[in-house]
Amino acid sequence: MKRASFRSASVIVAAAMVAGAIITGLLPGYWTYLATSVLISAVALQSIGLVAGRTGMIALCQMSFAGVGAWTVGYLNVGGAPGNLPVWIFIGGLAAVPFGVAIGLPALRLRGINLAIVTLGFATAFDAILASITFPGQTKFIAVPRPEIFDSDGGYFIFVLIFYVFLAVGLEFLIRTRLGAIWLAVRHSERAAAAHGISIPGAKLSAFAISAFIAGISGGLLAGYLGTLVADNFNMMQSLALFAVSTMTGAQFAEGALIGGILAVAFPEILRRLNLGQDIGNVLFAIGATQALSAGESMSETLRRKVRGWRKAAPAPLDAGARIAPPAAVPLRHGTALSTRGLTVRYGAVVALNHVDLAVPEGAVSGLIGPNGAGKSTLIDAVAGFLHSYSGSVELAGDAVDDQPAHVRARNGIRRTWQTTRIAPELTVGAYVRLAGGEMSDAEVQAILNWIECPHPDTLVASVDAGTRRLLDVAGVVAARPKVVLLDEPAAGQSYEETIKLGRHIAEIPKLFGCAVLLVEHDMDLVRAACSEITVLDFGRVIAAGAPAVVLEDPRVRKAYLGIEEGNAAA
Repeated sequence: MKRASFRSASVIVAAAMVAGAIITGLLPGYWTYLATSVLISAVALQSIGLVAGRTGMIALCQMSFAGVGAWTVGYLNVGGAPGNLPVWIFIGGLAAVPFGVAIGLPALRLRGINLAIVTLGFATAFDAILASITFPGQTKFIAVPRPEIFDSDGGYFIFVLIFYVFLAVGLEFLIRTRLGAIWLAVRHSERAAAAHGISIPGAKLSAFAISAFIAGISGGLLAGYLGTLVADNFNMMQSLALFAVSTMTGAQFAEGALIGGILAVAFPEILRRLNLGQDIGNVLFAIGATQALSAGESMSETLRRKVRGWRKAAPAPLDAGARIAPPAAVPLRHGTALSTRGLTVRYGAVVALNHVDLAVPEGAVSGLIGPNGAGKSTLIDAVAGFLHSYSGSVELAGDAVDDQPAHVRARNGIRRTWQTTRIAPELTVGAYVRLAGGEMSDAEVQAILNWIECPHPDTLVASVDAGTRRLLDVAGVVAARPKVVLLDEPAAGQSYEETIKLGRHIAEIPKLFGCAVLLVEHDMDLVRAACSEITVLDFGRVIAAGAPAVVLEDPRVRKAYLGIEEGNAAA
């Protein structure tokens, strides 16, 4: 990951040096002036790309944050604050952060169109406020001064290019950290992210705060670019247009933000020269955004996919000899890892679970089986903290966890998988294991992937098949070495041979990782291969529990699965 970050950063810096030399050395002054506007728009687009493209939240007020940054720079200039424009721009970015956090708070409960309405409402209100506040120094003709060495149009282009490069490089490193992986996980599935111990509120607020900082930077750069500003520079329609451009070009990537900046500046210029209305550009941006959404791929994502295809090479093979030793810090014990007492779940008149008592021993793999609708997934949701409307209790190693939310239960030692895989496809295999398991060395990641027989850590999750993703689910939860692993139908979509192999791997989990396992499964071959004991649910009640050989021959269990009495089956 570090190598990838340095490689991307090197490409950005090299491209910026070439672009800076060409534009300042060859282009006329007016085109250099437009190129500066492109970069400022690209910075604003980076802020949208972070909160919308990476975290999956709709934000229609980024230009309001830019307005905060611009007005802050104006006040600092008029007040004669120490420092000069670079310092003021940084302070303007910081001034936008509280506004970003405030707007991020509704995102903790709202999604989709509801969140869009809230952010759009903020943008509308901010429009009204800015319209009533003259830009600082405007009435006295006090323009925001550019740094002396960057005073010319060509010089200011270099000044803005430096900011763009710093932000682009910083984001390239940031998105390859755990925080960057968390944002992608939240975008793909908030529930799955919480199951890895991720605080969803913390992830969302951090995205809004950093994106507001970047937007505030763009506003400060615009203040130095124009000298003085008006409210229309940051109106609601500007935010809407940039959001459409961001969606169309994929502004979460440095090249996508730059392409978006070119389009945002070039279209109005072309329309002006053709004597056409500026609103036509916004219509075209909306069409482009719609096309990107329907195709499921932005311009930059399409470009990256094609580049990967051109230079596709087989990743280095894993060391087949690497294995995992039992974690010395988690010796196998013989108590109870997880228990439920009188667990009851009701949906109106429907009783999904009826006073279920269940115990999962430490150092063992326990099975939970039953026909469809028996309550298995409901039990998993309740135990993992995704279902709070239950009575009874859930205990982890003897301690009640009923008042703990899902992400806290995950941190304390209850990890789960899902019936359908919920891994963010933009992650690499290794990045996902690190996201699920915490900070790990390269050797540890490789050893886990060898054990479960998954691809190289640098392989994109998007490029592996559904069956391999199921194995990655298992690798992720055991990498965290929790007290209890809840596996919800991990063999779904696997062949018979793959299922038997998976059963052997699951049986090794207590010894290699120190985790107790509760396996929810329909495949009886997998249950027999992995489990030392099983519990059977039917209509929300426990009807049998014990050794697999005994329980699977129980007449009540056979009736639950086959729907016939033992005597009739013999006939």
